[in-house]
Amino acid sequence: MSEERGKISLRSGPKRKARPTISAPRQISEPVPNDGVAVPRSTGGRPGAGGLPPPRQRPPPATGGKTGDLVKRRYSTRFNNLPSDFDATAPPVPSMPNFNSRYDQPASRARPPPSRDGAPPLGAPRSGPPTVDPKALRDPRLVPDQYVANVLSEATEDEIRDYEASLRKLKNRASADLQQNVYQNRAQFIKISKEAEKLKSEMRSLRNLFKELATNTNALRAASGSHSSSMNGEFSTGLSKRDKRSSVADRTALWNSQMQALYKNVEGSQKFLPNTMGRHVIQQAGAWIELDNATYKSRRSMSLFLLNDHLLVASRKKRKTDNPNDTRGPHTKLVADRCWPLLDIEVVDMAATSESYSGRNKLADAIMVRGVGQESFIYRTEKPEDPEKATLILNIRKAIEELRKNLQSEMEANNKAKETINYFASRDPGLLQKTELLETLSDIKDMLIEVDGKQQNLRWVEGQMDELDIDIALQKFDLAVDRVEKMQKLARGLKNNAIAQDFIDFKVEERCSKLAGLVIRELVDGHKQPLKTKRNVEWLNRLGFEDRAREAYLKARTDLIQKRSRQCIFQGDLHLYIWQISFVYFSIIRNTVSCFQSCFPQTMMSACVKWAKEEVDAFNVILARQLSSTERDGVVWKQCMDQAKTHAKMLEEVQLDFRDLVGREVPQSTSSSSNSNGPVGLGLT
Repeated sequence: MSEERGKISLRSGPKRKARPTISAPRQISEPVPNDGVAVPRSTGGRPGAGGLPPPRQRPPPATGGKTGDLVKRRYSTRFNNLPSDFDATAPPVPSMPNFNSRYDQPASRARPPPSRDGAPPLGAPRSGPPTVDPKALRDPRLVPDQYVANVLSEATEDEIRDYEASLRKLKNRASADLQQNVYQNRAQFIKISKEAEKLKSEMRSLRNLFKELATNTNALRAASGSHSSSMNGEFSTGLSKRDKRSSVADRTALWNSQMQALYKNVEGSQKFLPNTMGRHVIQQAGAWIELDNATYKSRRSMSLFLLNDHLLVASRKKRKTDNPNDTRGPHTKLVADRCWPLLDIEVVDMAATSESYSGRNKLADAIMVRGVGQESFIYRTEKPEDPEKATLILNIRKAIEELRKNLQSEMEANNKAKETINYFASRDPGLLQKTELLETLSDIKDMLIEVDGKQQNLRWVEGQMDELDIDIALQKFDLAVDRVEKMQKLARGLKNNAIAQDFIDFKVEERCSKLAGLVIRELVDGHKQPLKTKRNVEWLNRLGFEDRAREAYLKARTDLIQKRSRQCIFQGDLHLYIWQISFVYFSIIRNTVSCFQSCFPQTMMSACVKWAKEEVDAFNVILARQLSSTERDGVVWKQCMDQAKTHAKMLEEVQLDFRDLVGREVPQSTSSSSNSNGPVGLGLT
């Protein structure tokens, strides 16, 4: 059977003698008519209902062998068998009912999720031009190439340019914010450093107070532990009640009287203790006995005097008199023997160093003074258990602590002055050239000036200079000029403090020159704009640089005239060329004089008139050179001269009349100019 099917073919049979002719395609503009016969619908083999005419039967295929049999079998195959209960008269399938809005699916849910880099997903419709997303740019995992490729993959050229402009705006805004943060942080840093300096000085003062409190506490503890120092609950300091006065004048007079009494009573004391400011006697310790260092035997009678900075030891000697019956004066005299600075000695209580019972009896009331060079001297009170010993030791300790505190304060003040000088010199190297000012500042420990009723130091001036530098760097010229005027006014008010006045003047002049240079450059760049020129000239006048402003402005206008005149090209028409040159010169001169009158003071108008005269002379030189080849009083010559004088009338608008000066230097003829002794042509004689 398979072999028979393999041999059977639809093309078997007699070959066709001619190919069928295929007609050309025809355009169908309306449905093809069916000749009034409706298209039948399949009824599954049942007869139609409703009286419909029976469908037209397909003609049977021609019978012709195996091919016809196969075709008949092919046509007899039934496809799409309808169900038995199918009703052909039923209406078509109804449409879907409308649901409420709460059952509708939003369009956003059907969209695919966005990509990780912020770009729209592939295949998603574009909603508009690409926009810059700052959040995506802040992502640390951002890949720039991939992000740009995803965002701008479907963008047009104009959208790409807009996107680039948006990125540049965002970059400029970020740069401006960063710069503002830098200046703000710098200002905060300067403020914090000032607070730290103030806190440092306060901590230094607090440390000194703690040291003084510790010293007084130790002194009170030592005094309360001593048996001999608790008489009537007071410490005997050997000072009179006059020494306890608070008046500075009375205290100074009292100290001078004490020193004069010491010089009178102790012979040779003035050699050891010359009278200086603030030196005074704290305690006269009374009678003492000097002991031998080895045997502790008595050697001679002594007296001890404690001063605020020295310890004086005087020996008692018998006074030699001619008349032995004379009893008016004392029989002994005091002679200065030794004197030590308190900071160079050490006073030791011998009662704490003795070991034996007998030794303790001898040295219980003794002290040892260790001086420079390992020298030591032992002194004992004449009276046993004399309270002068404990009082003397206590007063020596207090005096030594006071001296050390004063010395430390003086050293800190000197170091602070040196730090101030180094601070000023490091911040402003130009100050190193002012050696006299630096030496004066180094001699003064702390200089205060009064500003708005408050005391300020030179560091405050440096802070103001920092603010001025910031205003100059940001080109805030209005604020900078106001600050300069404020500092100049402050310096003029310091008539009694010449050093601070010189310091502030030096600082302000340095910044003022820099500020004036920037404003002059701004004036030269914008000299074509009257309002801007007036503002810049006003700033320079307030700074005291009106002469430089005038010179810079006139120089810029001269350069403008030369630039515009060089743009006029001579193309054979002399009258047109002279018209262009004269219009350029006289119009710029008129505008310059008008702007000068509104911007500069009237006292400087003579300089402007002189400048205008020089420019007219320069125009006359050009005019003479161009008319040198024409005949005097000729048609061309008269036209050019009339045109130049017509343009010169523009100066009458600014109250200047230079018509008589126009053409004054024009030569009489060409021959006269060629026979002159001046340079000809390219300067060859």
